[in-house]
Amino acid sequence: MSTTALKRAHVGKRLSEYAVYNGVVYLAGQVPEVDPDADIRGQTREVLGHIDRLLAEAGSDKTRILSCQIFLNDIADIGAMNEVWDEWVPQGNTPPRATVQAKLANPKYRIEVVVTAALH
Repeated sequence: MSTTALKRAHVGKRLSEYAVYNGVVYLAGQVPEVDPDADIRGQTREVLGHIDRLLAEAGSDKTRILSCQIFLNDIADIGAMNEVWDEWVPQGNTPPRATVQAKLANPKYRIEVVVTAALH
């Protein structure tokens, strides 16, 4: 696939799971789908798993993340979320990141993560 061609994947009525353009993959916000009743650690693990899967499908991986935005329903969860993040993120390849408290679309969601990454 040409790196300058626009490609959308898992296109739905409202959003695509990701778009690829000019050598960059843009992921939609990833939320817990399997167990929205899990604690912040469980939800974070699930969301990071979605990110791994989608990046691999697009031709990238977590070492290629250019930026990351994390939205927490309760900023008090940042410590527990960071424990899971620190186990997942490859040291030496930690991306620029912002973490904020935000009211999420579903009150059961404790986390939503948006990632932009370079392709291989």
